[in-house]
Amino acid sequence: MIPFGELKSQYAAIKSEIDEAIQTVLEGGWFVLGENVERLEMEFADYCGAKYAVGVGSGTEALHLALLACGVQPGDEVITVPNTAVPTASAISFAGAIPSLADIDPASCNMDPNWLESAITSKTRAIVPVHLYGQAADMGPILDIARRRNISVVEDAAQAHGTEYRGRRVGALGDAGCFSFYPSKNLGGYGDGGMVVTDDEEVARKVQLLRNYGQKVRYYHSIKGFNSRLDEMQAAILRVKLRYLDGWNEARRERAALYDRLLADTSVRTPTELGYGRHVYHLYAIRSQRRDELQRYLEASGVGTVIHYPVPIHLQEAYRDLGYSAGAYPVAERHAREVLSLPMYPELPLESVERVAEVIRGFEGGIGRTD
Repeated sequence: MIPFGELKSQYAAIKSEIDEAIQTVLEGGWFVLGENVERLEMEFADYCGAKYAVGVGSGTEALHLALLACGVQPGDEVITVPNTAVPTASAISFAGAIPSLADIDPASCNMDPNWLESAITSKTRAIVPVHLYGQAADMGPILDIARRRNISVVEDAAQAHGTEYRGRRVGALGDAGCFSFYPSKNLGGYGDGGMVVTDDEEVARKVQLLRNYGQKVRYYHSIKGFNSRLDEMQAAILRVKLRYLDGWNEARRERAALYDRLLADTSVRTPTELGYGRHVYHLYAIRSQRRDELQRYLEASGVGTVIHYPVPIHLQEAYRDLGYSAGAYPVAERHAREVLSLPMYPELPLESVERVAEVIRGFEGGIGRTD
């Protein structure tokens, strides 16, 4: 069996450092919003090229609090993409806002700026471009549109730790950038966690208040807030792992390049790294017109796969009240019918990449090309 993902080998490689970091927290006896959180915030802000970073409870909460800090209010509209994970839309809903959608570019699978302009209304308060699978959205035109309209931009960088856009790391491009530290991310903890990065001191200050019941001084609450605090254990673990992130991203890129080469003459459509950025391949998502058959064939051959994501936001039962129907976002809908994520993690043996490609070639040889 070639698993879709695997976390034990990464822990084994840095076990002594991780264990020491955890033990230090346990012996210190301080577990929430302490020294490790403060240091991780400084280190991660520096890594992203941002002035400020604020640790929170999850990537979803990072988006939620960042939207509030940027002034989103109940009844406002926030534009994102249909082919993201539901937590992106959940964060918009948590803020009391209404998710609005813009279709995607077929090459990048990210927000298409040409669709964005037409999605803006008088109620639009923010735009949430998603750096999907580890590839940057085309932020230049997105930011240009937002600035002309005085609209905030909050980046969903939950899958994009270390992703670059025109030489700059994502997250620090808009008014705020939001990261998830879910265990399977390129930089993942051993539980939930998230981070908001920004160059705006006021946004950072508001997120700091919002994450901790609206209090700066204990028991003195200046605004209504939430409980969304990154804990010391996760921060200590993430500080260790941040030192390895660039190397792990390079390992992902090496495996992606091998997939690209071995699948070049097949009918499946491999990811396209756009010239404006540097893909970190949180996921290696191919597309096939016979996706479901191919997935069954791979699974029967011992290859783990996942569909990210099978149902676009506007066709989810939870968001039926938005009033969209099938055909509203044709590019995203086609993407959802065709996309399939292959095994991808830094420790994935290169021989396993070769085996996955061999199975795909066997599928095409035995059943016929899918184009």
